[in-house]
Amino acid sequence: MGRLQVAIDRGGTFTDVVARTSDGKIVTMKLLSEDPEKYKDAPTEAIRRLLKQESFPLSPTDIEWIRMGTTVATNALLERKGERVALLVTKGFRDLLYIGNQSRPKLFDLTVRISDVLYEEVVEVQERVVLCRDDCKLNNEIRGKNEKKTTTTGEKVEVWQSVDEEQLRKDLSTIKEKGISSIAVALLHSYCFPDHELHVGEIARDMGFTNVSLSHQIIAMQKYVPRAHTGYFETCTDAYLTPCLKRYIDTFSNAFEKTKLDELNVLFMQSDGGLTPVEKFSGSRAILSGPAGGVVGYSVTSYIDSQPVIGFDMGGTSTDVSRFDGTLDHVLESTIASVTIQAPQLDINTVAAGGGSILSFRSGLFRVGPESAGAQPGPACYKKGGPLTVTDANLILGRLIAEYFPALFGPKGNEPLDSEASSTKFNELAETINSFLKENGKKTLTIEEIALGFVHVANESMSRPIRALTEGKGFDLRDHVLACFGGAGGQHACAIARALGMKTVFVSRFAGVLSALGLALADVVHEMQEPCGKQINSSNWSTITDRLKHLSKCGVEELTKQGHDRKSIVIEKFLNLRYEGTDCALMCSSNDDTPDSFTDIFLKKYKDQFGFILPDRPIITDDIRVRALAKSAMDIDRKIGSRPNDKPLKELKKVKCYFEQGFVETPIYLIGELYANDKLSGPAIIIDPSCTILVEPNCEATVTDCGDIRIAIEHIKDDTNSTELDLIKLSIFQNRFMSIAEQCGRVLQLTAISTNIKERLDFSCAVFGPDGGLVANAPHIPVHLGAMQEAVQYQMRSIGKDLRDGDVILTNHPAAGGSHLPDLTVITPVFHEDDKEKPVFFVASRGHHADIGGLTPGSMPPNSTSLLQEGAQFVSFKIVEQGQFKEKEVTERLNEPGKLENCSGTRTLMHNIADLKAQIAANLKVSMQELIDIYGLEVVQAYMTYIQDNAETAVKDLLKTVVKSLAEKNNHTDKDHAKLQAIDYMDDGSKICLTVEINGKEQKAKFDFTGTSEQVWYNWNAPRSITYSAIIYCLRAMIAHEIPLNQGCMRPIEVMIPQGSLLDPHKDAAVVGGNVLTSQRLVDVILRAFDVCAASQGCMNNITWGDNKATSYYETVAGGAGAGPKWHGRSGVHTHMTNTRITDPEILEKRFPVVLLKFCLRAHSGGQGKFRGGDGVDRQILFRRSMTLSILTDRRVHQPYGLCGGENGQSGKNLLKRVDGRLVNLGGKCSVTMEPGDIFILLTPGGGGYGRVDDDDDDQKHHHGQAEFQSYVERGSLFDYRMAQEGV
Repeated sequence: MGRLQVAIDRGGTFTDVVARTSDGKIVTMKLLSEDPEKYKDAPTEAIRRLLKQESFPLSPTDIEWIRMGTTVATNALLERKGERVALLVTKGFRDLLYIGNQSRPKLFDLTVRISDVLYEEVVEVQERVVLCRDDCKLNNEIRGKNEKKTTTTGEKVEVWQSVDEEQLRKDLSTIKEKGISSIAVALLHSYCFPDHELHVGEIARDMGFTNVSLSHQIIAMQKYVPRAHTGYFETCTDAYLTPCLKRYIDTFSNAFEKTKLDELNVLFMQSDGGLTPVEKFSGSRAILSGPAGGVVGYSVTSYIDSQPVIGFDMGGTSTDVSRFDGTLDHVLESTIASVTIQAPQLDINTVAAGGGSILSFRSGLFRVGPESAGAQPGPACYKKGGPLTVTDANLILGRLIAEYFPALFGPKGNEPLDSEASSTKFNELAETINSFLKENGKKTLTIEEIALGFVHVANESMSRPIRALTEGKGFDLRDHVLACFGGAGGQHACAIARALGMKTVFVSRFAGVLSALGLALADVVHEMQEPCGKQINSSNWSTITDRLKHLSKCGVEELTKQGHDRKSIVIEKFLNLRYEGTDCALMCSSNDDTPDSFTDIFLKKYKDQFGFILPDRPIITDDIRVRALAKSAMDIDRKIGSRPNDKPLKELKKVKCYFEQGFVETPIYLIGELYANDKLSGPAIIIDPSCTILVEPNCEATVTDCGDIRIAIEHIKDDTNSTELDLIKLSIFQNRFMSIAEQCGRVLQLTAISTNIKERLDFSCAVFGPDGGLVANAPHIPVHLGAMQEAVQYQMRSIGKDLRDGDVILTNHPAAGGSHLPDLTVITPVFHEDDKEKPVFFVASRGHHADIGGLTPGSMPPNSTSLLQEGAQFVSFKIVEQGQFKEKEVTERLNEPGKLENCSGTRTLMHNIADLKAQIAANLKVSMQELIDIYGLEVVQAYMTYIQDNAETAVKDLLKTVVKSLAEKNNHTDKDHAKLQAIDYMDDGSKICLTVEINGKEQKAKFDFTGTSEQVWYNWNAPRSITYSAIIYCLRAMIAHEIPLNQGCMRPIEVMIPQGSLLDPHKDAAVVGGNVLTSQRLVDVILRAFDVCAASQGCMNNITWGDNKATSYYETVAGGAGAGPKWHGRSGVHTHMTNTRITDPEILEKRFPVVLLKFCLRAHSGGQGKFRGGDGVDRQILFRRSMTLSILTDRRVHQPYGLCGGENGQSGKNLLKRVDGRLVNLGGKCSVTMEPGDIFILLTPGGGGYGRVDDDDDDQKHHHGQAEFQSYVERGSLFDYRMAQEGV
């Protein structure tokens, strides 16, 4: 007889259990995670039942091991219920972790809602370590009494200031008096020089702090912010979450006999898919503890014959997708709930709200999510007053069978699902939808048709990220199996597989408890990682291999100490490699200890991912990592028997289930009564105790030898080619068009060569209809929103008649729809095989090229006075003509600026050509063929128009609402018309005037910029396209929900711009500053006219420095956001037309000869008011050698305005502190030579306040204006990629 082995996944709603009892039987169990009337703790209650003990405490004697996955850490993080924590950082950086990377999570959210930081207090430690540089020209007087030390990576550092112990003890005493006993310490450069952190840790422990986290001990990786931040970052996460876990573990342990606790072998699942002993389990590695088990589960049960698998885990409150192709896919950094975790974790992407996704109908569009009903109140059918959700739709359609659900619902949690509640809510929604249809002369819909429509929309919205996870990374979706698990996934799997072109769905017989099964099958893992920083070559290889051997030895010793047999231990060795001068590091594994083996793997991975390699470029080893695994999986005999001859296959009963053809009699089968090789033709429903599996019509399910369900999907062409508007198809096409634009962007990123496109993701891709009207644009870079359409339609007017199949156009000129010259737009007309005379649609990609010539490197000169000085120009240049790439001609054009005085041709010709080829290739990869094959060309083109019509409807609804609210607010008798006005000034006195006349009856508006100043001599003139982009951005920001951003947004809008003005300059006027300065002021003016919110900083604070050698750097810097009628302005954040991330301090000091002395909030720079404006930032940079600093800023004279009695924010200031102590005001725009020891001080503007200070009514209590239902929390590489794109 063996001992009990038990794997427990404690989820938010249910706790799942897979156990192997003492007699070898496999038992599964599912309990409510919270049921206080029956038990205190679900996992220990499950163990009690398995041991068949009548009461507690439990005896560990009969338990071999317990394995657990838990959401305790995740829930504490999301609910902000962790330990009280103080954060200790290097002096000058007290607000760095509040500022983060300075980008905002949602582009169009004017409230800029970012989760609060988790630390309660901050202590600035008086210490400073600086990396040694050969080119440093600072004298000892500036450096102070410094000493040189050797780091763990072999580099040298200078200690400019040792830890001020006396001051630190005073500060820590103050913290302790406030009752805080946990601290997180994160000091600059501690990843390679941990001495100061260790010293601070010793002092803190000596003073009695019980939980001390040191950033370098948690993860010794470069990048200060991801290593340190709590609400965003790892160090504080550990200090914040680990106590929560310890409290839970103590509660768990109390259920066992105290005298035998040392016999208890408890392992916890970590985010990386490996198990670890309870005493080594920490909060920072627990975030994905629950979902990681599911990935391990399907990787073992569903990976057959080396066919790659997509994991599809759809539960009640979230939907996760992941990919497995023989090895677990790890990422080293990802963000969840504004927390960036820097640790190995499985790439699990939360992409939807699951069965709890709320259904709504807005502006003629079916919408699913992103808001979720959550576990409380849950869907309408839970009988707790919840909203309509996907679960309700499946219940209405007969795809969920209430009698086979446990009675866990209603106020007391003892009632069955309530289909009547779902029907009532659907009837209410049907009235709204059918009213809209009648107004538009369309046929009305039944509630079943509406419910099915919502399911289709939900399926398409979940399919979109799966395409990005596969096709976006170069994998063919059709080669994959869809492995479905989770309580809700089985109802959608067939339809999603069909939408994605996949042939097979796989549902494990353990699908309802797959995360628990994964725990039972997982390995025990011990991970070690350290920084390196050395080039991978023969001279450095002995050092690298010595560290690999050392870490491997440590891993084996650790697992042996835990009781594992050495023979069961496997070592995986990794080097985190990147090309010198790039940011893209790839984790490469090899068991062959030679430099060539790792280099070959790196080159293969790089080429597979990006399509090329960089010959002769040195390869740098950022990190050395070893993963030691002890194989100790539960022995599970998964085989089941074949059906006996005397037991024919019979359905349990038949129910009516609704599909496209209407209600169909559908048989129900219980999974426990199925045998190996049973075949079930769709439609059919298979009931598992924890999930319902729908086999759709024209699909066939087969039971495997292991009792799993394998479903073969038959693909069917859409049988209707009607071009008449169908609201359900409209919502589906919206997702498909966006998906196509997104895939174009992925291809461009993979094939481009420059840092700007490949790593900064400074590009935008779009699909346009046959009239050149924008259909879908991805990502939503604000300054590109209107400009791309202008560019396409200009070419149609200019050379449309001369376009042939195989032609590609290159353009960047402001008069032709360009924004500024470095943004090169490649436009490809697409012809159908049946008609080669006229394009059926257009594809365009716009990428920011690092240099195209002109006065200064980077082609963004602060002092340009004509367009000629800003780089090469292309108006309507056929870069490809009938399939032939015109490399010679484009090279000549790129070098043309060199003919001008003081100007140069492009300084990056190779990158220009390579990126242009990548843009051309990305456009060609865009294929509507799949859509055309399904629906036909006429239908696809019709829906291009319909999706634009829908955006027009949304804007018209906004205009109608504005007129109505203004009439009520001002007691106007005319409730059909409104006139709005605003004016603001650039720092040189140029004014932007706007009058908005709204006709509510016709739902139209005129934006009239008459009165705006003439174009200026310098470069902050803005092309017309910038104004269109600003208008679209503002319209979208004023609409509370997502709308398609396309040509339709501007149909109800008439725009009048005076020719020759600042907003419509001469074709030869300098414009590079208009893109980054005037665009921000335009937004302030528009929002002021509509009285939406106070002014934000109104500037992007463009800073560049460099020399005539290879050094060149560019950044834009955050400021304060304007307050609004129900919210305080966010401090230290980018607003409106930019969302650029800032370079991490450690990366900045590593790559450039500067020292970042200070980066914090500029206190009290936001305007006062009932709601305060956000503060700007104080950024101070010390130069270590001579370089030229260029500044292009505004709002240094005119302050950001307050609204409704709110005070103005403070204007910004640019100061130069010379090495001799002189302080000089540089003004808003200039170039200046910085000498060694000079300090540039950048004080950015604050945001305006809203409302009078003394107006303190109850509205202040609701300053975030959050919705009743919250969106699901996104995570994973897809989310991080989108955030990076929108952070350009």
